[in-house]
Formats: sequence, C-alpha cells, structure tokens
Amino acid sequence: QVQLVESGGGLVQAGGSLNLSCVVSGRTFSSYGMGWFRQASGKEREFVAGISWSGTSTYYGDFVKGRFTISRDDAKNTVYLQMNSLKAEDTAIYYCANYRTGSLYSPVAYDHWGQGTQVTVSS
Repeated sequence: QVQLVESGGGLVQAGGSLNLSCVVSGRTFSSYGMGWFRQASGKEREFVAGISWSGTSTYYGDFVKGRFTISRDDAKNTVYLQMNSLKAEDTAIYYCANYRTGSLYSPVAYDHWGQGTQVTVSS
C-alpha cells in the first residue's frame, strides 16, 4: 500500500519561509517522479513543482518565480518543498503526489496523493 505523508505546514507571516516534507512508503521511491500541488479554498488544484525520478530535472508553476525549490532525498524516501518569500496568495493546502504518466503539470498524471498540509500566510 502506497502512502504519502506531508508535514511542515503552518502559519507564517508574509515574507517568511516554510519547508514542506513528504515521506513515501510502499513503493520504490527512487523510481518515480514527484510533484507538489496546492489547492486554495474555492479554487482548483494547481501545479506547484515537480522533480524527475533522478532528481536532475525540476519544474515549477509560473507563479513560483524563483521562490520555491523542490528536492528529494532517496535515502529517506522524502521529497521537499522549500518555500521562501511567502505571500498571502500562497495560502492553500499543499499536497505531494507520485507521478505516474502524462503531463506532470496535470493532477491526472499522478496516481497517489498525500492528505495535504495547510499553509497559511498572514499579510
């Protein structure tokens, strides 16, 4: 059974930083690309960042603009999302997901999801 567990969310002031983690179990972590998505209240889930199975390629949503960094540690079965210069509009539930096939920018390309971690940025 594949499980993804996110952590690291919380309340932070605008301009602050958070580092999200996602631990994956039940699958050979190093064989799969990973992604982070977010969903704000009343909005659709949107792509935040993705990383290839090898870790050599990373991808970001247009709104990130150099503020976030995705990384992975295969020895710990963990993918990270370092978020800096946070803005109020970054407030959302953040989800990690296991890439399967298709466009990595689309949620349908991912076959397993975590439960999400809330990020709230106060202005």
